[in-house]
Amino acid sequence: MRRFHSYGPVDKDIHFAVPRTDLVTDCLNHIIGVPGKGGHYFTIYAPRQTGKTWLMREVKQRIEQDYPGRFIIGTMSMQGVTESDDDSVFFSYIPMLMRRTFKMAISKPDSWMELASYFFKDLSLFSKPVILFIDEFDKLHPRIIDRLANLFRDMYLEQENYLIHGLALIGVKAVLGVDSLKGSPFNIQRTLHVPNLTLDEVQNLFDQYQNESGQLVDTAVLENLYRSTSGQPGLVGWFGELLTEKFNPGQHKPIGSHTWEMVYRRALHTEWNNTVLNLIIKAKGEYRNQVMALFVKSDIAFTLRAEWCNYLYLNGIIDWAQTDTQGIVRETCRFSSPYIQQCLYDALTSELVGDSLPILALEILDDLADVFEGNLNLSALLSRYKAYLVRMKAKGLNPFKDQPRRIDLHYTEAVGHFHLYSWLKEAVGGRCVVSPEFPTGNGKVDIHLNCNGKRGIIEVKSFINLSETRRALSQAAAYSAGLRLNSVTLALFVPVEDEAVLAELSVQTRIEDVMVNVVAIGWM
Repeated sequence: MRRFHSYGPVDKDIHFAVPRTDLVTDCLNHIIGVPGKGGHYFTIYAPRQTGKTWLMREVKQRIEQDYPGRFIIGTMSMQGVTESDDDSVFFSYIPMLMRRTFKMAISKPDSWMELASYFFKDLSLFSKPVILFIDEFDKLHPRIIDRLANLFRDMYLEQENYLIHGLALIGVKAVLGVDSLKGSPFNIQRTLHVPNLTLDEVQNLFDQYQNESGQLVDTAVLENLYRSTSGQPGLVGWFGELLTEKFNPGQHKPIGSHTWEMVYRRALHTEWNNTVLNLIIKAKGEYRNQVMALFVKSDIAFTLRAEWCNYLYLNGIIDWAQTDTQGIVRETCRFSSPYIQQCLYDALTSELVGDSLPILALEILDDLADVFEGNLNLSALLSRYKAYLVRMKAKGLNPFKDQPRRIDLHYTEAVGHFHLYSWLKEAVGGRCVVSPEFPTGNGKVDIHLNCNGKRGIIEVKSFINLSETRRALSQAAAYSAGLRLNSVTLALFVPVEDEAVLAELSVQTRIEDVMVNVVAIGWM
């Protein structure tokens, strides 16, 4: 029986696979172009583990099937090739690449012109037009990418002299050579994006499993899997492995919601996945502050013109969604999937706050009676958080030291959110389920508490001005009403320590049928 697969290209003979016929045909048409006139030079781009290499192999088979004997087809990978920017070092790999790709022995080229000459029509190295796929192209040093892109551009503009009919450069970057001082050396390129799987394609994969194994999979499991992964092929395959192999309840039992919940929890906390680890490393890197901001704002504009946005998108950390606010249509940032967002949230919380608080979250004799007697009193709970910060300051500790700041030099909202979340888990984690929730698709995060059936929501805001605070109150009330809750609490971080100011901002007001409680928390 075939199985699910999540690392490396899928082999449809031994792995469950969907044909993705339209995508394969689109790529085929790109590289074939007009037979006799020449094909296109283009990039195939998508994050890791989305099926780029599989697509290359499928298109190669289609060319061999639809155009038998017409082309010489080469599939080359730059995986493991030098990352040096030295021309001579790169040239030393060319004989090995040509031998693997075309089964021909050549000597090391001495120059870029000599490398180009291998594809001259009158040199007779090749007897037919060549179609070339270069996988992992962006593994090379940027300078080498620039030189190669320049070389291929010149070949394209002089197609009458070269035998390369079509060229596909495969990696995570959509556009090549934009950093070149000479302009865009590969400005003849088209781009082809490899999209995520659709819900129907995910259903197709599990239909194959059910037909071959005889084991049923509940529809709710597939819907949850698709929603959590957004159809990212590598993640779908990985969850398929976990569900049907590692945590399978038994071939004679259906895979149902209980199994899914356990698998999802294990995928968050105990199971290794190289793609996820890679995304976490990238999210903690140069653009960590932008990633943090996405957890507290759902209206951050998406634009590929911003370097941070471009980087996070091409590496599979974020995506975009179209939003319509009062008739104004915008593209806004979203995490690539709820599962990835949750993984990043946990990782950033640990990095920003650590695995444990430096002092006790609560006073030793505090039983939180006023918090849990009757309705859940989150304002009283947040008063303990304020007292905790006072005790920290008395010991000379500043939990916000060196954390990201806004342009006005005040701390960003995300800093308060992550720290408060960690404190809540430490303070009441034994009595409540404290969990981040993503109410806007997979953008902004609120903190939800469920304490033996008593539910509450804390929204975290950073004070900007009174007008913005009033707007936040209305938004919080509307969100709470949508969840059929009659109250919501705002933790309002204010860049002052004057208790009189904080007391004036700590208000309780009713908006429609929702009681909105504001607890102002000072920080400097």
